Amino acid sequence: MNIFNWLSWSTLTSIDFSNRWFLLALLIVPAAIFAYLAVQKRRSQYAVRFSNLDLLANVIERQPQWRRHVPTALYIGAVGALALSLARPTAEVEVPREEATVILVTDVSGSMNATDVEPSRLIAAQQAGSVLLEELPDKFQVGLISFSNTVTVLVPPTVDHDAVQAGLLRLKSQGGTAMGDGLQAALDAIEAVQAQDAAIDAGPGASPTPTPTPAQSKDGKSPAVIVLLSDGAQTIGRADPLEVAAIAGARNIPIFTIALGTQDGVVDITDAQGRTRTLRVPPDEETLQAIADATDAKFFSAPSEDDLKSVYEELGSKIGHDKEEREVTAVFAGLAALLMLAGGAFSLLWFNRLP
Repeated sequence: MNIFNWLSWSTLTSIDFSNRWFLLALLIVPAAIFAYLAVQKRRSQYAVRFSNLDLLANVIERQPQWRRHVPTALYIGAVGALALSLARPTAEVEVPREEATVILVTDVSGSMNATDVEPSRLIAAQQAGSVLLEELPDKFQVGLISFSNTVTVLVPPTVDHDAVQAGLLRLKSQGGTAMGDGLQAALDAIEAVQAQDAAIDAGPGASPTPTPTPAQSKDGKSPAVIVLLSDGAQTIGRADPLEVAAIAGARNIPIFTIALGTQDGVVDITDAQGRTRTLRVPPDEETLQAIADATDAKFFSAPSEDDLKSVYEELGSKIGHDKEEREVTAVFAGLAALLMLAGGAFSLLWFNRLP
């Protein structure tokens, strides 16, 4: 990857230095500026002694004054960049992940039939799910789990993203909300993938090398992510979602949560006597926020289909990249070279000489 592609404002503001004593070399920059200004002042004093002032005026008009300062300014900037490179700068940069496991845990309770998100919460979730799949790298394993009264593993983790898309289209909404059981099923799926990968790495007949946690890769980074979409509070199930989130946090598995719908959402249900009742079904944003916080992830609110698609686009970018501490000395060395080349080019172009 081209190291210059890493540059961004957030990257520049997170720069640290391995050899900080070399930052003292930056003192060369103000010293060079002071010396240059002193030379310019002395040169102006000599110019006053010029006997033919009319001729001097003509010379000044033909040569714009600012141009003669540009090459020197570029050279001084190059010296500063070289001084910074001596200090071996490091920064957190975003790099594409080679592989990861992403489990989509989707609420299919009866409240997903609410139409406050047009045309309905469920249809919006199905249509927006393809956006996330398109954003994820092809090598990522993606699984799909739905939950209502019970939990269903619709698609085990696979690199066949079309199969996941087909699974989204098969979602049907009915029943209650077993959110905790859905999250637990996701953790179980991730653990199975990790065990399988460890067995493959160990080779036939060998004992797998234990990893620090079920969800950590060899370099300590988490290759597993859960995306939880829900539109209501837990109403059924054995597992408490916050307790499961605590386990996920301990295993370094982030759970990104999405609250689908508005606080004014309603749904019509038919009771055992055949009577239709209208129930309010606001999303449980408080619980979803707590789940995300417990796993050092992020909570999103999606009151519309467009909002949900935007959330999935952002998630795809977050999940598809990881932050690593990298030495960026080459960036500053390259910048110094570019500044020196630019200074020399302007000097040749404007003055037919090199300083």
